[in-house]
Amino acid sequence: MTDYDDIYRDGTAPWEIGIAQPALDLDVTGPRVLDIGCGTGAVARELARRGHRVTGVDISAVAVDQARARAAAEGLDIDFRVGDARKLSLEPFDAIVDSGLLHSLHRYGDVDDYLDLLPRLAVPGGSLTILAISADGGHGWGVTGDYLLTTFAPPAWTGTTVTPVDVVAVTGTLPGFLLRTRRRRQTS
Repeated sequence: MTDYDDIYRDGTAPWEIGIAQPALDLDVTGPRVLDIGCGTGAVARELARRGHRVTGVDISAVAVDQARARAAAEGLDIDFRVGDARKLSLEPFDAIVDSGLLHSLHRYGDVDDYLDLLPRLAVPGGSLTILAISADGGHGWGVTGDYLLTTFAPPAWTGTTVTPVDVVAVTGTLPGFLLRTRRRRQTS
């Protein structure tokens, strides 16, 4: 597994472009939003600027320290935590945003616990937005649109859409997907 602390300490994370990914849909509803795999907090900061109460979680303590410093410099109140996205114990959120975490876990074969946990992290009717690198990128890793549609299907998820997008990296642009879905509402 990658040592993300070293990557953030060295400043070599190609996904850290200083802003939220341009293709990422941050038009989410509800006050409580989880930025899962938050890195240095670009998505969390943008969501907080839009008035959401944001919790950002990342496995890298170095990234979380950087995220806290950047949020403080902007006067933003964001709850940043160090944690493993496959083992979180948090109250459910109105919206969850994953900008690059799913394809990283998928790449290393560590995705099942994460996928099992996601429905418990969203309130019934809560939204999930995922930006993921496409397997068509030619790097030998990534996800397919079919994988996303199959993985985020009923009964846990509803209204799933997957749109091809460009993902910006320091090294250039990669093909990706933007997934939008909702946790199925409970029926009585």
